Amino acid sequence: MRACIASLAAVVVLVAGCGELPPRAAPVPATTPSAEPTDAGAAIVALAASLVGTRYQFGGADEAGFDCSGLVLYVHQHVGLGVPRTAAAQQRAARPVPLTELQPGDLVFFSSDSGAVDHVGIYSGFGRFIHAPHAGVAVSYAELASPYYARHLMSAGRFW
Repeated sequence: MRACIASLAAVVVLVAGCGELPPRAAPVPATTPSAEPTDAGAAIVALAASLVGTRYQFGGADEAGFDCSGLVLYVHQHVGLGVPRTAAAQQRAARPVPLTELQPGDLVFFSSDSGAVDHVGIYSGFGRFIHAPHAGVAVSYAELASPYYARHLMSAGRFW
């Protein structure tokens, strides 16, 4: 399995370019160095990075377009990991990770003002994450420390 994930990561690099919630946690500063990624974490980030620029599509979960949880679903399936479909279900099913221990490939969960988890991204390291933000904005990187995301960050989790 490790060889398959490592091979997938290498190929991607060559080709590339919503329940009850825990209290809000403090965000990780954008300058915090991340731990070295595992093979699975690296493969998750490499594939997600290769999808930057793909259009947003509500309910989308393939290269024709993604919503936030569809991006997570697609990337995890392609590295051999099963995850639920929605951001809230992904948050409930993921193994919790303290925000101070984020590693590339972990998921970061956000809540709108309603208090329910309704957005998810893939942590890429150094305070950044990859996500499918909303209609009209393609898959892209964002900063955990940006005012909006820092205010709405709820938790982090891992499937690998």
